[in-house]
Amino acid sequence: MVIVLLVVTAALPSAGPRAQWKTRWSYEGASGPEHWGDLDPDYAACKVGKEQSPIDIRKAKKVELPAIRFEYKSGPLKIINNGYTAVRVNYAPGNGNLLFVGDQRYELTQFHFHHPSEESIHGKPYDMVAHLMHESSDGKVAGVAVLLKAGRANAIIQQLWEHMPKTPGKEELIAGAEVNPTGLLPRDTSYYTYTGSLTAPPCTEGVTWFVLRTPMDIYAGQVSEFAALYPRDVRPVQPLNGRIVKESQ
Repeated sequence: MVIVLLVVTAALPSAGPRAQWKTRWSYEGASGPEHWGDLDPDYAACKVGKEQSPIDIRKAKKVELPAIRFEYKSGPLKIINNGYTAVRVNYAPGNGNLLFVGDQRYELTQFHFHHPSEESIHGKPYDMVAHLMHESSDGKVAGVAVLLKAGRANAIIQQLWEHMPKTPGKEELIAGAEVNPTGLLPRDTSYYTYTGSLTAPPCTEGVTWFVLRTPMDIYAGQVSEFAALYPRDVRPVQPLNGRIVKESQ
């Protein structure tokens, strides 16, 4: 299994991690991915963009790349089923959970899950993926996507699944519960990287993906429990259109 980090290098004021959608969309049918660009003028990039995500990562060029570093900590568990994914955990500004990419600093805003993975490696998708989204003080967005493969149980996922809302609704603050997103991360943060976009409307481009080479496990039963609510909450892989995938040395 592989872990994916996505980091946005351009400011996305209308599509940041805390943004809400004014026009409903879905993962299938008349409002599914092939129609996103026609649902709302703000979603035009979903149709006409040339650097869209996710992609199937196949080839990479080894180059010198900046290191990435996480400073996460335990904090209140605020969770929601937003109608697109069964588990989204939100963070208020100033929470102090930080991602560093070279000399750039980003703060965690929320994380959520997809089944199966939106990203694939050499044509292979994984059982699930967690996307951890961040924002810098100047409005740039950074995301970390962690691909998950069925294997050993993951303690933080078990904690989250115990409070997983079964139906869409309002955000819930779980009394007495704290969550530390460090449990979703590997120790080895070597990665692949390419330029791309957000993977849901408005599909804003200007995103740099970082794909970590170290796997993380999730218990098969945890995958099944999530899939019972959201069998396929993923956008299909998008054309590479000549983009170069790089790999840290």
